Amino acid sequence: MSEFEKDLHYLGRLQDYYADNRCLPSYARMMTLLGFASKSAVSKLLTRLQLQGLLSRTADNDWAPTDRFFERTLSSQPVPAGMPVAARDVGSDSFAIDHYLVENPSETLLIPVKGDSMIDAGIHPGDLAVIERRPSANVGDIVIAIVDDEFTLKTLAREGMKYVLQPANQAYPVIRPQGQLEIFGVLVGLVRKYR
Repeated sequence: MSEFEKDLHYLGRLQDYYADNRCLPSYARMMTLLGFASKSAVSKLLTRLQLQGLLSRTADNDWAPTDRFFERTLSSQPVPAGMPVAARDVGSDSFAIDHYLVENPSETLLIPVKGDSMIDAGIHPGDLAVIERRPSANVGDIVIAIVDDEFTLKTLAREGMKYVLQPANQAYPVIRPQGQLEIFGVLVGLVRKYR
């Protein structure tokens, strides 16, 4: 295994540790975690990861993950959801999910989905709706709207001159606001964890 491949392996161990603890381990813990015999070996690894743009030093001279630390492998070969195709060696690029889903971090939040009124749009209970806060939306956008002081996730539609909220499940009626309809934000992504 090359030094680069070993560093990728060590990076994976550090990423797993960070996912569990939300911080990087101490030098002593890294020695145990990575199987190093000295703090010098840990220091050399951290410096190599810094040169690759995966770690940086804080103002207090502590180690901290950079955005690249959180990148995941993005396959250059899509997987067909139709007929199978021959498996090939899959090339890959780095990919940061946050960069893909979030254009405006200060205006973006994750909201858990409850209920099945949008199931035919592929939005299931327990999903996390990635919402960009905006006061307006276009017809056809899936929005979080405030109707009669309650939030709802629906598709913005129009009937005549009035806006309505269209569910994506025939078991639910179209919401025709009697009072004010306020757009809280627009769905820009969806996160689903399979257990």
